[in-house]
Amino acid sequence: MDSHTSSKPPRVLSRRFSVGVALAAGALGLLVLYHTHHDPRTDDAEVFANFIGIAPQVEGPIVRLNVRDNQFVKQRELLFEIDERPYEYALEKAISDQASLEGQIADEQRKINALVSAVSVAQANIHGAQADVTRWAAAVDQARADVANAEQGVQRAKAEWMYSNNNLHRLEPLLAKQFVTVDQVDRARTSEIAQSEALKQSESQLRLSQAALQSALAQFERSGAGLDESNAQHQQAQHAVTTLEPLVNQRGAREAAVKNARYNLNNCRVYAPFDARITNLTISEGAYAHVGQQVFTLIDARTWWAIGNFREGQLQHIAPGMRADVYVMSKPNVRLTGVVDSVGFGVTPDPDIIGTLQPGLPDVQRTLNWVHLASRYPVRVRVQNPPPDLFRVGESAVVTIRGN
Repeated sequence: MDSHTSSKPPRVLSRRFSVGVALAAGALGLLVLYHTHHDPRTDDAEVFANFIGIAPQVEGPIVRLNVRDNQFVKQRELLFEIDERPYEYALEKAISDQASLEGQIADEQRKINALVSAVSVAQANIHGAQADVTRWAAAVDQARADVANAEQGVQRAKAEWMYSNNNLHRLEPLLAKQFVTVDQVDRARTSEIAQSEALKQSESQLRLSQAALQSALAQFERSGAGLDESNAQHQQAQHAVTTLEPLVNQRGAREAAVKNARYNLNNCRVYAPFDARITNLTISEGAYAHVGQQVFTLIDARTWWAIGNFREGQLQHIAPGMRADVYVMSKPNVRLTGVVDSVGFGVTPDPDIIGTLQPGLPDVQRTLNWVHLASRYPVRVRVQNPPPDLFRVGESAVVTIRGN
């Protein structure tokens, strides 16, 4: 009786202990479930950083390689240098061509100025020739008037001579019959001689006037020919005057050629665009670099991410801006803080579920999977203040989202 009574307390204690353990296990499970949903965690994560391939923009042998593989370089640090001599020569030629063009423009400008002066001279000659034509036209008119006056003088002198001659021939027969005196006959003869001389002078004056008219006409024709010649010279001078437009239009091309040559020369030296790590360096000095052909890779060391793949059921508890803890396998005891940058919105569809996407109709498999695995979507976490020598692209990581 006493022994049976004394065995009850241990059983009660054992039962109570079992109940406590079960309650503790349940509470712990609930706590783990709470943290699993509200603080999602995944060890399916990798470290990632942006990277670019360094490719030269000019080609030529590499005369100086200033870096080695896996080296850390600062922004604007010289990476390598391509033989710049051909590009120096090209720049000198472009500058020489530009100077030659400017010389041609200056020479052409001087020629144009001379031709413009020739046009002005030709214009002045035209005005002088026009004045000569006008003057000799007036001289022709005057000579014609003189000829007309001389012809009238000849007619008057001829009429007076004929009168004197007839009077003399009329009086001479009368002298033998003594109807007139000798003095009358002498006066008639003297008058006839005087009128004959006057007629000769009038005829001579007429011939002089006619000669002057012919001379004036010749001068008029010569002045007209001079005017035509001056007009022809003026037109020729005008046609000879060119413009600088064809040469000036070449200035842009020559200037662009100089800028392009200087740009190529500057590109012979390749500098780091940002703080980075050198990787995949497999060349040495003397290698021939080709335009656009990658020489090595630069890993952008300014920003690092941990990209974790979370189950689709956990995405409702993850949003950009949330804090996160990041651990890397190389130093699992170092906790790094980060911020969720973005949550993925797409992954490659499972061909076993929706089939193969291809042109035409989808190819859906006629099978039924009894177990459906949750899809995982990448969540990008930006690491804050990352240590410079800790991260490597592709390194395994563990990411825990701390929620709100």
